Amino acid sequence: MKLNQIPASKGARHKPTRVGRGRGSGHGKTASYGQKGQRARSGGVKRPGFTGGQTPLALRFPKRGFNKPNRKSWAIVNLEQLDKLQAGSSVDAQSLLKAGVIREILDGLRVLGKGEITKALNVKAAHFSATAKAKIEKAGGKAEVAA
Repeated sequence: MKLNQIPASKGARHKPTRVGRGRGSGHGKTASYGQKGQRARSGGVKRPGFTGGQTPLALRFPKRGFNKPNRKSWAIVNLEQLDKLQAGSSVDAQSLLKAGVIREILDGLRVLGKGEITKALNVKAAHFSATAKAKIEKAGGKAEVAA
């Protein structure tokens, strides 16, 4: 048996509605487009957001905010996540990616101070919060800023 020989289940296929084929069909004469007007005419489909010739909604309201063009996106990791790693190991963005702690590196690694750390780790990251750096050094590890 081939894919084109498999019959459709009963009720799976519907016949298309044929409009404009006589009054008896219920969709005759105007083919359910009503009397005159833009929608009844050829090519009378309006784009989404069209408000009938007046100023569009998107232009009626003022612009707000600013998108910084050189904004950096950091891969963020907390100390409670680092505490699951092996003691004495060297931790950087690549090793965290391999361990499955972060999904992607982005513009660098940022270490934040949520949670506690009990193991001495050598952590290399682009940025440390003040509490994260203090907790890492208190546990006997190193916090190195790497570009």
